[in-house]
Amino acid sequence: MAPVGLIANPVAGTDIRRLVGQASGVPMHEKVATVRRVLRGLAAGGVETVLYMPDIAGLAQAAVAGESALRCEPLPMRPMGTADDSTLAGRLLAEARAAVIITLGGDGTNRAVAQGCGTVPLVPISTGTNNVFPTMIDGTIAGLAAGLFAMGAVDRDAACRQTKRVEVVTAGGDDFALIDAAVCLDHVRGARAVWDPRRVRAVVMARADPWAVGLSSIGGRLCGVSDDDPLGLYVELGRGPLVTCVLAPGLVVEVPIAGWRTLALDEEVSLDVGDGTIALDGERQLTGGGAARVRVTRAGPVVVDIRAVLAAVGAHGL
Repeated sequence: MAPVGLIANPVAGTDIRRLVGQASGVPMHEKVATVRRVLRGLAAGGVETVLYMPDIAGLAQAAVAGESALRCEPLPMRPMGTADDSTLAGRLLAEARAAVIITLGGDGTNRAVAQGCGTVPLVPISTGTNNVFPTMIDGTIAGLAAGLFAMGAVDRDAACRQTKRVEVVTAGGDDFALIDAAVCLDHVRGARAVWDPRRVRAVVMARADPWAVGLSSIGGRLCGVSDDDPLGLYVELGRGPLVTCVLAPGLVVEVPIAGWRTLALDEEVSLDVGDGTIALDGERQLTGGGAARVRVTRAGPVVVDIRAVLAAVGAHGL
């Protein structure tokens, strides 16, 4: 029986946007409680083994302590307290042939996991600052759906969907974002998180939900683009009409729009980065190096549709 993976980021939702906005943090004890609810759901779904990412804060270790209904084992890794922990954990879970990976974090956490997990499906639970990719859902329900999926109670193709991503190619290397990639004027990555729209020149988005928080909120005010839509969105900031967006919880700003257009999947856009930086999912990651080639593709991580799983097993009386 394939194990289920668990990656809980203890520092999700602690970046500078918490200071400049009015976001409420998810305290550590609540993250621990969420993981415990996930474990209860997994056990109810028939799962026997959980492989979890150890972390420097002891979040997962505290959550699994005393758990008797499941065999919970740490992954063979030494946590360093960086995003690389999540990437390594995703890779180890893929090598262990995990049936599914449950994540606790925001867009950045899931991006890090996606860099390592390959085609292993994700069940993302939001505990970050900007949560466009993960879902706000009770841990028990997420665990139950993940458990039923792992046990083969539903057809994989019917229960999963392939998401989009924004692929970035620069002279210094390649990378991707799950939601948006933005060219920033900043010469260094600094605190990474982007919260001042005056520092942003252009954004390419895989999703632009009107109700989203973050840079994709800008696009959501112009042309809503869901994850199901076979297109992306390019927005250039500068002199032009103002749109009101929500860059972080409690941070409402007006952004001048110089122009925008939709992008077909795989359509390439050349962005002049200069000596600035590129932010991926709201965090500056890549330093300058001239031009960047950017496109939106249907090559993002696979995600389990929790509603589809539970609806399917209910329809079959399971």
